[in-house]
Amino acid sequence: MQQYIISSLVYSGIGILVLFITFAAFEILTPKHNLRREIMENKNVALAIFAGFFMLAIAIIIASAIHG
Repeated sequence: MQQYIISSLVYSGIGILVLFITFAAFEILTPKHNLRREIMENKNVALAIFAGFFMLAIAIIIASAIHG
């Protein structure tokens, strides 16, 4: 039982780390636009929705890779 909890925590940590790295890479690949500034300061709702769906899609891909 303890082994399953530890492996779940490890895989969750790896998944979150990959998600943050992917979002950072997306931020770097779009140097013309700073996504965080655009969402936080300019209140760009469309970009916030896009970023949310992007992170959700990457999370689904990561979960499939970990479980598959």
